[in-house]
Amino acid sequence: MRLAGWMTTAALLALPTMASAQTKAPRPDQLTFRELFKELVEINTTLSVGSCTAAAEAMGARLKAAGYAEADVRVVVEPKYPREGSLVAVLRGTDPKSKPMLLLAHIDVVEANRADWTRDPFTLIEEDGYLYGRGTSDDKAQAAIWTDSLIRLKQAGYKPNRDIKMALTCGEESEGYNGIEDLLKNHRPLVDAEFALNEGADGLLDENGKEVVLEVQAGEKVYQDFTLTITNPGGHSSRPVPANAIHQLAAALSRIGAYSFPPRFNDATRGYFTQMQGRVSPPQAAAMKALVANVEDPAALKTITADPMWNAMLRTTCVATMVNAGHAPNALPQRATANINCRIFPGVAIEAVKAELVKVVADSGATVKKNRVVRLVLLCALLVLPFQRSPTSPLFPFLFSLHLQITYFFFASLWP
Repeated sequence: MRLAGWMTTAALLALPTMASAQTKAPRPDQLTFRELFKELVEINTTLSVGSCTAAAEAMGARLKAAGYAEADVRVVVEPKYPREGSLVAVLRGTDPKSKPMLLLAHIDVVEANRADWTRDPFTLIEEDGYLYGRGTSDDKAQAAIWTDSLIRLKQAGYKPNRDIKMALTCGEESEGYNGIEDLLKNHRPLVDAEFALNEGADGLLDENGKEVVLEVQAGEKVYQDFTLTITNPGGHSSRPVPANAIHQLAAALSRIGAYSFPPRFNDATRGYFTQMQGRVSPPQAAAMKALVANVEDPAALKTITADPMWNAMLRTTCVATMVNAGHAPNALPQRATANINCRIFPGVAIEAVKAELVKVVADSGATVKKNRVVRLVLLCALLVLPFQRSPTSPLFPFLFSLHLQITYFFFASLWP
């Protein structure tokens, strides 16, 4: 498959950015990639003072210098958000009947206070085989790999069957403007695709630094905050009454903390726990096998959910993250609130989670309000508009086949 060669190239480009010391002098093409990566990291793209537009223009200029036509490189800027532009580019395919693929990454980064860093967060620094700088892992490495891949493919004269599109967007780390939402709503033809490849998965090393697991991510849980509120008349603290908003809120939060949403599988998580059986301890492997056979097996659940990551993979989770109560040290509180942050299993309705929370705190006097959704993560294999319930991402066998080929090529040691 011609696509396999391209994906192998992309994987190879990623290797210089990994946290492992280079044992050989970098090749010229790796140095070229490093220059691109350095430029991208060193453009401040924070919401407060940075500019995604500047980063998009810089990467667009590199694509044009490599031979891309002006019409195939677009910097899309919403007038109300002039510093939060996106870059959309396309390598034209030869078969107009084949639907495009989309390479997706975000180029905005979380705020970085220089006083909190031992190194300048907007200078790419390498020390002992590690790269330091805001965005080196989330998500400018991916953006740089995609950009460099398109440059290499153009320079090599590569002609894919399908169009290969790339979208580098802003607004993933903040809530004012969502770049991918804007592209989907207002510029859909630019990013319309059969499937998208996005960041998110991870890998595991053993105590000796040997690769043992390379993960594939097929979707994300839905982010949703709820506000829990208790109100009562209050009064003076010298005359306590049973109905104390803080006490009531504490009781409600304790119930939420003790509650577990039902466990469930989708194709991706069932596949994960099936494949991981050969990479964990015998007791964990036995528990995973039992769980795949019956997701409600109590003994298996006890073993697997002892690991916070595995627990979160099996169910919706809701946890208190902020509280606010009282207005004076000598007055009974009239109001107490808490933010409940939920990560909802793909395919589960937000309203169903709210209804479950209402039941959990039913006799505490608390109300549960769904907060405005600030983000809904784009699933890797299916483009959906934010603020909608996301269907579970389908798994494409041909993509997994290519992934296995690439993994074996670079990490043959992962195979038993």
